[in-house]
Amino acid sequence: MSYENQYGNQYAGLAGRTAVVTGAASGIGEAVAVLLAASGARVALLARRGDRLEAVVEKIRADGGEALAVVADVTDGASVDAAAARIRAAYGNVDLVVNNAGVMLANPVDDGRIDEWQRMIDTNVTGVLRVIRAFTGDLLGAAAEGHAADLVNVSSVGAHLTLPHFAVYSATKAALTHLSQSLRTEFGPRDVRVTNVEPGLTETELATHLDNAELTGRLDGMFAELGVLSAAEIADVVAYATSRPRHVNLRQIMVLPTRQA
Repeated sequence: MSYENQYGNQYAGLAGRTAVVTGAASGIGEAVAVLLAASGARVALLARRGDRLEAVVEKIRADGGEALAVVADVTDGASVDAAAARIRAAYGNVDLVVNNAGVMLANPVDDGRIDEWQRMIDTNVTGVLRVIRAFTGDLLGAAAEGHAADLVNVSSVGAHLTLPHFAVYSATKAALTHLSQSLRTEFGPRDVRVTNVEPGLTETELATHLDNAELTGRLDGMFAELGVLSAAEIADVVAYATSRPRHVNLRQIMVLPTRQA
């Protein structure tokens, strides 16, 4: 079913906008990029896997959308800055940023996996800050000119849950949720919306990052018992929030399968 047949003009507010989506090579990031482009936005897709990015961009262009593949690593400040420069050269300033890149690793804290902790902090927290730093001027400029300007951070329901062996992952997502809340006090008065999206059980590649067979089995059991959201369903939420009139901020959205308490 085509976008027009399924959604009509629901996302008309996205037409003509310029978006950046991180972690866009798969999962939620890919789905968000595809839907934003189908809604008329120019979309720059950022991720480390160039081959996957090119495949998604080809799909978008085949459907009549406008997209740019930009290989970048959010854990590397120079890489993010170079990506921002390339995007501006191609599309001009950005008015919609979706921070989706993330990693979920889990092991008992007493295993002392500092490598995993550092990777999650570098990606889920500092990586987000690098992207925000790169595009804050664009967002504030768009808002000052009277245009819609959006910063969307994809956090997790894990920001609020206490799960054995997911302590550090949950802590990074709690930091992201609180960062979003605090940023509203700085950006909101200048007409930049900050939306924090917290998905529950969702079909993405995150679970494949785990190297603990027991935890993988536990997640599989939760998926079977509680059900799972698709990446496209999370993309629908992002597109809806960012296509509202510019004075309307859907600030905090938790999206769960109905059976997930």
